[in-house]
Amino acid sequence: MNYNFMYKVLLISFIFLFACNDLAKKVDDGSTKTVKSEQIKPSLSSNLVMNDKTSESNKNKFGMPEFSFEKELHDFGSLVDGEKVSFSFKFTNSGDAPLIISSAKGSCGCTVPNWPKDPIAPGEAGSIDVTFNSSGRSGKQNKAITLTANTNPSRKVINITSEVITN
Repeated sequence: MNYNFMYKVLLISFIFLFACNDLAKKVDDGSTKTVKSEQIKPSLSSNLVMNDKTSESNKNKFGMPEFSFEKELHDFGSLVDGEKVSFSFKFTNSGDAPLIISSAKGSCGCTVPNWPKDPIAPGEAGSIDVTFNSSGRSGKQNKAITLTANTNPSRKVINITSEVITN
């Protein structure tokens, strides 16, 4: 084996090992230190709690539209296999700008949503009509409808459930 090559690898390893030595000296000795909240300087952060743009208290500070549903889960109860049922999820735009729903998708082909294509003005109401086809299904069913809109966050999920009984 080439000793010159091994010598270079060993030399590079020692350089990296000792180059990291300064970081090892800065390791905390295990003691805890109390820091007052005033000592923490705000900066750009991905922390969703500390970030003004995503905190709950400032959720609609920027004139955004906002969904306010009467209910976000509907239980159809017991259904016979092959039965089609529908429900209208009623909502209000409780935000400060027109609400535009760009898409609504069911979690499978048995769940078909229909949504308003026109903008919903602030304070106005609308509905998401969901049809569930129980054909070929059995047992407990939990289906999600994902709405994509110009809200913050941009996605909202509403759900339907049922118990499908086969003959």
